[in-house]
Amino acid sequence: MRVFIVSLLLSLCAVASDVDRAQKLYDHTDYQAALEVLNKSSEGKSAAGWELAGKSSYQLGDFKRSIEYFEKAVQAEPSKSVYVNWLGRAWGRRAETANPFMAPGYASKARQFFEKAVALNPRDVEAVNDLFSYYLEAPGFLGGGMDKAMTLAEQIRTNDPAEYHFALAQIAQRRKQYDLAEGQLRKAVDLAPKQVGRVIDLARFLARRGKYGESETIFQQAAKVDPNSKRVLYARAEAYIDTNRNLDVARKLLNEYLQAPLSPEDPSREDARRLLKRVTAD
Repeated sequence: MRVFIVSLLLSLCAVASDVDRAQKLYDHTDYQAALEVLNKSSEGKSAAGWELAGKSSYQLGDFKRSIEYFEKAVQAEPSKSVYVNWLGRAWGRRAETANPFMAPGYASKARQFFEKAVALNPRDVEAVNDLFSYYLEAPGFLGGGMDKAMTLAEQIRTNDPAEYHFALAQIAQRRKQYDLAEGQLRKAVDLAPKQVGRVIDLARFLARRGKYGESETIFQQAAKVDPNSKRVLYARAEAYIDTNRNLDVARKLLNEYLQAPLSPEDPSREDARRLLKRVTAD
């Protein structure tokens, strides 16, 4: 009897944890397997399930399907800024991969959802950052603009002071104010010295400005901040390739990266393969 009860409980846990199982697969970048679990489960027909299916499709590059899933998540919970923001991201990526006739309309949809997400939750850091990036990158006829980016930067200051200085650095680079940009990146590192991404941002900038020696030092600092971070490998390789130096080292770093366990926050293996193709022909 006890064995039967234990088996029943395990079965119930398995049924109740389909989204959790899919989340673990997603966290290990097995996006197709995560989708298969969700599509076979009744739990996948929930806001959380549709969100995870949307994110998995997004990571697989199926942005049309990703939009369909996120639309269902938003319909189920329209006030949740995270779902709305991801819907904006999916439209944005679809715009990037669409033909020139369709891309402007898709980009406008991305902006609308980014703006809606920020309106729903002004303290949603990712939503505010995504909207800032849109304003900074998009032309005025698509709702972008430097003035809008500057205004939103003040909101970023409230949410994350380090991110605020990173935002100012991006604006300065757009204006070709490179000394100012470098100063802002250094302030971001000073405010968040344990965030490896901040250190990587500075190292990459220095490499682009030809300050190779200091860039190497900062990359070494990044590796010490988070010895387990795989992003350091990718970023160093990218910096070498972009500046056409240390290409043999770049190959080794990318091959090491491709063999490492990654997370959804890391550049994808497909990104790494594309980067590797830039040097394998040499």
